Amino acid sequence: MPRQARQFSDTGYYHVVCRGADHQILFNDDEDFRCMLRALHKLKLIMFFEINAYCLLANNMHILLKEKNMGDISLIMKRLMTKYAIYFNKKYRKTGSLVTTRYKSTPVRIDEYFLPRLRYIHQMPLKVRMVSKLEDYAYSSYQEYVFGGDLSDTAFSIVLAGWHEWLRFHSEEGEEDFDTFGRQMLGDEEIRRKILHCTGGRPPEEISEWPKDERNNMLKLLRENEALSIRQIERLTGISRGIVAKC
Repeated sequence: MPRQARQFSDTGYYHVVCRGADHQILFNDDEDFRCMLRALHKLKLIMFFEINAYCLLANNMHILLKEKNMGDISLIMKRLMTKYAIYFNKKYRKTGSLVTTRYKSTPVRIDEYFLPRLRYIHQMPLKVRMVSKLEDYAYSSYQEYVFGGDLSDTAFSIVLAGWHEWLRFHSEEGEEDFDTFGRQMLGDEEIRRKILHCTGGRPPEEISEWPKDERNNMLKLLRENEALSIRQIERLTGISRGIVAKC
């Protein structure tokens, strides 16, 4: 099946995601994280793009950026990932592709979803339970918004909301699921088939009646192994998103 052509953003803003090929770890230690951030900073100075938000986790990376010229996104990501792959493969004596097929990019409009998307990126360390407070995670632009820094361009989103409202907004758990790898493209029938396969034919709506441990194990499997979103699981099983999120 041929790849779909990339969509270019009329606003210049993109939500970009890179993930390790075959669940490969992208960042093994602090120096790996710092190498990526240095590469981002140097490339930003050369290509004059803005970074509104970023979050680097062990096996994936999210960036909300604004390109200077339409189409720059392709060259930005090619240069960035090529440079980092050379560093990574040399350090760990590896060969082959570091990231899945190609990065994913979603054009972003300046609308009511801009700030929720920014919050979604910042809250990723909370969602995977790496920290209990956003400011404790070192490899996210949230620290730069709160404590200052020279990589992120913080002014635009703060102006959109105002500083106190921006902080309050980030203190609330986001319900949006901006998955750029296509989970939200699945129809309910396809999601239902996935769940039935995992449950051995037991209907999704009955999972809520299972013993607690059995229920939670299944919810965790659906999230981690089947890559279903919290909202998808809630919709098909009737189990509240609060319960699903804790599994």
